[in-house]
Amino acid sequence: MLDALSPAEWTAVHLSLKVSLWATLASLPAGIATAFVLARGRFWGRAVLNGIVHLPLILPPVVTGYILLLLFGRKGPIGAFLEQAFGIVFAFRWTGAALACAVMGFPLLVRAIRLSVEAVDRRLEDAAGTLGAHPAWVFLTVTLPLTLPGILAGMILCFAKAMGEFGATITFVSNIPGETQTLPSAIYTFTQVPGGDTGALRLTLVSVVLSMAALLASEAMARRIGRRLDLS
Repeated sequence: MLDALSPAEWTAVHLSLKVSLWATLASLPAGIATAFVLARGRFWGRAVLNGIVHLPLILPPVVTGYILLLLFGRKGPIGAFLEQAFGIVFAFRWTGAALACAVMGFPLLVRAIRLSVEAVDRRLEDAAGTLGAHPAWVFLTVTLPLTLPGILAGMILCFAKAMGEFGATITFVSNIPGETQTLPSAIYTFTQVPGGDTGALRLTLVSVVLSMAALLASEAMARRIGRRLDLS
């Protein structure tokens, strides 16, 4: 199957993996922080923050992509500032595709980590605190290791969502071969041309294989982490 891919199709596969990886890694620090704030925080506006975080799951992806275009486009307030100050451009670049995928996958990442944080036995953290451990050290040595399965699950969900994202990406960065054409965009392109069914089927099979490989890898890693935590 992989041998039958054309150079353009290989480019779409490589770009999808690159965009999904960067989207996941870029979302991770903010995702962990947001999950802990939502799980442990007690403050006014917590419900509003939770709603904003999960808004991409409710809005049509095209709407999310258009909002990103308004904000991060060359004429948008954030996009114009980033370009002038740092030379960073998101619109119609692969970095914009990564940003769109990160926004769409962020709610799944946060939700998985939040559930894992809420499942942590607070007595273990309190015991470490009573022994004189600094709160930051308690977080790094007790809380964070116990939430690793949730963090891993959230990363896989975010990665899988990024691999399959289409609406927000094509609205924000268009469908430019070699620059922003990810697997879903390439499949869509094949379905719009005569005789493109074979190419669409090839890329669909590749998407299924990559998604299944990611899920199986996450299950294996989660089991290993779970066994290490049980032994400790």
